[in-house]
Amino acid sequence: MSIATHLPALQVVLPLLAAPLTVLLRRPGLAFLVAVAASWCALAIALALALQVHGSGVISYPIGNWPPPIGIEYRVDALSSAMLVLVAGIASVVLPFARGSIEREVPAAQHYLFYTMFLLCMTGLLGISITGDAFNIFVFLEISSLSTYVLIALGRDKRALVAAYQYLIMGTIGATFIVIAIGLLYLMTGTLNLADMGRRIAAVNGTRPVLAALAFLTVGVSLKLALFPLHQWLPNAYAYAPTAVSAFVAATATKVAVYVLLRFYFGVFGEAQVFGRLPMEQMMLVLALAGMFVASTIAIFQTDLKRLFAYSSVGQIGYIVLGLSFDSATGLTASIVHLFNHGVTKGAIFMLLGIVVASVGGATLARVHGLGRLMPWTSAGIVLAGLSLIGVPGTAGFVTKWYLVLAALEQGQWWLVFLIVASSLVSLMYVWRFVEAADFREPRKDIAPAAVPRSMAVPTAVLLVAVVLFGLDTHYTVDPAIRAAEMLLGGGR
Repeated sequence: MSIATHLPALQVVLPLLAAPLTVLLRRPGLAFLVAVAASWCALAIALALALQVHGSGVISYPIGNWPPPIGIEYRVDALSSAMLVLVAGIASVVLPFARGSIEREVPAAQHYLFYTMFLLCMTGLLGISITGDAFNIFVFLEISSLSTYVLIALGRDKRALVAAYQYLIMGTIGATFIVIAIGLLYLMTGTLNLADMGRRIAAVNGTRPVLAALAFLTVGVSLKLALFPLHQWLPNAYAYAPTAVSAFVAATATKVAVYVLLRFYFGVFGEAQVFGRLPMEQMMLVLALAGMFVASTIAIFQTDLKRLFAYSSVGQIGYIVLGLSFDSATGLTASIVHLFNHGVTKGAIFMLLGIVVASVGGATLARVHGLGRLMPWTSAGIVLAGLSLIGVPGTAGFVTKWYLVLAALEQGQWWLVFLIVASSLVSLMYVWRFVEAADFREPRKDIAPAAVPRSMAVPTAVLLVAVVLFGLDTHYTVDPAIRAAEMLLGGGR
């Protein structure tokens, strides 16, 4: 049997085995090499699985040769393969960047621990994306969450501990709601296999336990994805965590939470149950618009750039949920496309802010005065990523908003088109705050920018290229999103 047959298992096993190896090594340099090698291998496996799915269809991998639904199944389809590429791709870019970043933001004695926790977080996110078992989703969710709490707490700022504790409390509540939902679904269907659960649930749809499971799952996952107003943990977590952690978590963790929501909504409960019997469209629409406008407005008044773009993430999550609220192929395509587009955009922004922190000692608006003259390439990169958040043509963010506009027009909701454009203007306002400070203020005489290591500059440039590439050539993001949307609307199985 060839190694290609076991690629689904290796997708999770490789980073999982690499994590304790970094602890045993304890030397930061060796731990870094192990972590980078594991992430690059994970990316290669993810790309191979994506090509295989595109060519021959869904991959079913039974763990221990126990056929599903008896045993645990790893299942790779159009949506899960896209998530695997996103998580592994972001990790493979952030890890090389992280070495230079954590030297300034994490105590030296904890560097090896950073790589351990990073690999565990990546393992959890990859596991969520590939498993076809409901309880496995919960297990991997906890692996990623617990490691994220530690990663946030590694920051030198003492407020990082408070942020990690706040995230721990909110995350625990969310995880509790999710496991209650899974328990209710198992009680009603007698299976934990997602595909089998989706087939069996038809006989009990509409019953109170199933509706309760849907409610618990929605609230629990909404806490994990930081849907407004359940986002209180996110601004502090992103602001006080080491920049490499902010970049990775912002680009992947909330996106994987959306994946979980999509998997259960369309693959288990079914579109008719979620959107036909319940007012989910209206509820999602209200929460999406609230996030798009309220969170983005709060971002305008922030003085710390990490915190500013953290609130921006809450607003951008609103766009993803807005796509779901349309309950249409175009709207769902917009949501899935934005998982990619916002992932690379926000990853690039936080990595750029990491360069700013390393160079000038902080990322407040007061410290970036004149940054456009002192660090023109870094400043231009932040502006470019900001244009993507606004949705300017030629950037990745424009593609998302284009499909959202199309989805609104399909349903004759012209007023939503106006609101989508208006929300972009709000995004312009908080991006302009950086532009005004960096390009229209005199450089501070008490700050002399330090040289930026290539290990930080090159990975950041890769994500900036992706921001432009995904905006100019939609083949890489829209085509997989369309296939995933069609699969979900067909039952998700």
